[in-house]
Amino acid sequence: MHRVGSAGNTNNSIRPRKEKRLTYVLNDCDDTKHFAGINCLAFLKSSVSDGSNYLFTGSRDGTLKRWALAEDAATCSATFESHVDWVNDSVLVGDNKLVSCSSDTTLKIWNPLSDGTCTRTLRQHSDYVTCLAAAEKNSNIVASGGLGGEVFIWDLEAALRSVSQCNDIFDEGCSNGIHGPGNPLPMTSLRNISSANNNIISSNTTSMHTAQSHGYIPVTAKGHKESVYALAMNEGGTLLVSGGTEKVVRVWDPRSGSKTMKLRGHTDNIRALLLDSTGRFCLSGSSDSMIRLWDLGQQRCVHSYAVHTDSVWALASTPTFSHVYSGGRDFSLYLTDLQTRESVLLFTGEHPILQLAMHDDSVWVASTDSAVHRWPAEGCNPQKIFQRGNSFLAGNLSFSRARVSLEGSTPVPVYKEPSLTIAGSPGIVQHEILNNKRHVLTKDTAGSVKLWEVTRGAVIEDYGKISFEEKKQELFEMVSIPTWFTVDTRLGCLSVHLDAPQCFSAEMYSADLNIVGKPEDDKVNLARETLKGLLAHWVMKRKQRMGSHAPANGELLLGKEMTAKSLAHSRIEADGSTEHDAVVYPPFDFSTAFPPSIITEGSQGGPWRKKITDLDGTEDDKDFPSWCLDCVLHNRLPPRENTKCSFYLHPCEGSSFQILTQGKLSAPRILRIHKVINYVLEKMVLDKPLDSLNADGNLLQQTVGDGSFRSGLKPLQKLRPSIEILCNNQVLSPEMSLATVRAYVWKKADDLVLNYRVVQGR
Repeated sequence: MHRVGSAGNTNNSIRPRKEKRLTYVLNDCDDTKHFAGINCLAFLKSSVSDGSNYLFTGSRDGTLKRWALAEDAATCSATFESHVDWVNDSVLVGDNKLVSCSSDTTLKIWNPLSDGTCTRTLRQHSDYVTCLAAAEKNSNIVASGGLGGEVFIWDLEAALRSVSQCNDIFDEGCSNGIHGPGNPLPMTSLRNISSANNNIISSNTTSMHTAQSHGYIPVTAKGHKESVYALAMNEGGTLLVSGGTEKVVRVWDPRSGSKTMKLRGHTDNIRALLLDSTGRFCLSGSSDSMIRLWDLGQQRCVHSYAVHTDSVWALASTPTFSHVYSGGRDFSLYLTDLQTRESVLLFTGEHPILQLAMHDDSVWVASTDSAVHRWPAEGCNPQKIFQRGNSFLAGNLSFSRARVSLEGSTPVPVYKEPSLTIAGSPGIVQHEILNNKRHVLTKDTAGSVKLWEVTRGAVIEDYGKISFEEKKQELFEMVSIPTWFTVDTRLGCLSVHLDAPQCFSAEMYSADLNIVGKPEDDKVNLARETLKGLLAHWVMKRKQRMGSHAPANGELLLGKEMTAKSLAHSRIEADGSTEHDAVVYPPFDFSTAFPPSIITEGSQGGPWRKKITDLDGTEDDKDFPSWCLDCVLHNRLPPRENTKCSFYLHPCEGSSFQILTQGKLSAPRILRIHKVINYVLEKMVLDKPLDSLNADGNLLQQTVGDGSFRSGLKPLQKLRPSIEILCNNQVLSPEMSLATVRAYVWKKADDLVLNYRVVQGR
């Protein structure tokens, strides 16, 4: 697992950021499919639901989904969106709680039959939370483990009761930007455990850990020195087992957190654990490719099974604990009789298997693919499968299975096709930010290449299955625009990150953005307009809740609602200098059909995630970064680096034609060369005073202003000379900007030097 992949990784970020980041996650299809690998599965049977069987899937795209299961179909009936990083595990606790854990270091509690509303967030871990375990017959107990070596045992009822009695609480709707129907209760914010209380939380945890000084503290199972990857608990919640990178199985009393034993035998990381209903026997799967059966009463390993040729990552057993289904990094699912050691290959897929879940006579398989498959398993009578033949005897040494595989006697799979597939969307695996700093080229797992416009979150071209590298070269433009955003695809989608103040460094002319009705030489700040587009719905809802429905000066208007009158009156002065347009222009108008999700963090609470169309105006201003609110609500931008470009303008060598320029000139970096040509013409033909060209008010010695020609040149003489501008003896295109010339033609750190000449005979 790699770090600094998302906005949620605030506890252990390698590089500290002074300002909070705002991220928006893009998608180009409906919300009924996952975009990345499925890490976890959980079932809610019809006996405890509304008459339907439900499958819950948790994905690396940061969401969970609920699927209503029929005999030959599965329908997505809800998306649970609040985590800001991978969802690593989920368990159903009792009849009315779904608990999930994530790489964002939190646990979240959901009503499994709701519309996807998070009701609680539990914060205690200092690093990624990788695994959960629940007691089937105790509807309150959940254990969590993570990369920080911490194992916590939560009594959910006590935690929620403690919070409801506490005066200093944080409402989930306010502190995490999550609020809606079915979410009237406050969230759980757990305090940091000090050195006097076991000192299990590292000192770099966020303020959210220490916000509540009298909150519920979970039981701590102290002993792991390294990462924890697997947990299992017996039905009554009286026994807990854990495993991880220490290669040992630890056994705990979850009621006190005390260690009862430590079992050695595996030679690599332990990745999967199972306990039988009584807590007598334990199964473990490891990266050493072995499955081991432990007798906890005798405190020893009683059987080892060499079935796989690579790491074992997932285990599931029959109700009687007589047979085990196992999958892992070798893409294969095996069924093994724990008593006779007989094994059979059920199928070999195309992706590593991450988790298994039994349901009636079938087994559901989750993998690094975004799809989930149901395979026949004969869970009630697994002997039927062995009667078909093709079984083999599992060895008891890891190399024995690998040797058999190398000798070519690979088992024949029993099944070729799954009985049901829940399709996913192809995840993005490759991306390139193009030079214009508005478009991103992507390639997904299906090989499809697409072009995205990040300023409005839409796919503008779907090229199909073509060469990514060839298309990237074809789309190359010789333009230079400052990098104002970064991108990653950790969630299987395009995540665009904005960090202040550098995100406000890029500007373009309105004419280059094809904005109708706006003066063509007006400069448009890309980040500011993008933020206005992202938060237009929130600003509108916020305004309505504040009781004002009339557009105020600076209030956002959608481009399609724009009128000539609104354009004329939308420009105001902010901080005495920066112009601000109150409309959301078409190049920044985000889709409501496929709305992006925002991931960010304010001055209170922790990181949160929500679709822009679900922002209802109840969110507290403190849930957003202050620089973001300054931009959207108050038209203020933070101090930025100089957006000017200094240059010298000299006649070409041997030219008898000269204009009256002395010293260094200054102009915006985005100024086009044709403006420099106009400047030369104006000096040569009109002989205007130099100081009149200072349109921007900031001159070093002289300034070429991008607005000095908005009213057009005065009528020139009938015989107008033709002027060329050169740099390094190369004739420049009139459409080039100063920044582009500096980056691709001048290529030096010194001030830019431009030359001009009159072209004869034109």
